[in-house]
Amino acid sequence: MNHVRTNSMICVTTNTIEGHPVTRYIGIVTGEAILGANIFRDIFAGIRDIIGGRSAAYEKELRSARDIALNDLQETARSMGANAVIAVDIDYENISMGRGGGMLMVSVSGTAVVID
Repeated sequence: MNHVRTNSMICVTTNTIEGHPVTRYIGIVTGEAILGANIFRDIFAGIRDIIGGRSAAYEKELRSARDIALNDLQETARSMGANAVIAVDIDYENISMGRGGGMLMVSVSGTAVVID
């Protein structure tokens, strides 16, 4: 089973964590990160790092945004008394601002729980 463990917080996309029964369901938690249009203009201006159709700079920014959103989710869960988050869902949304401008939003949600 793949899971992310950061500062004693297990986050999984599944509804259970093998070997760790849920003892209490706390509630839904979310985390968000938004990248502005300037980041994307800068990335595409330096598109020379594309190899095989992939942009390392773009992927790095997406990973960074995902990490920020997951950390936000974990801190919210921790503040509610949880020690794990199950059923984590990660969504990426392009928000158009017109005339080539826009933002990318990464949002994560899950269920904060207490596990053994």
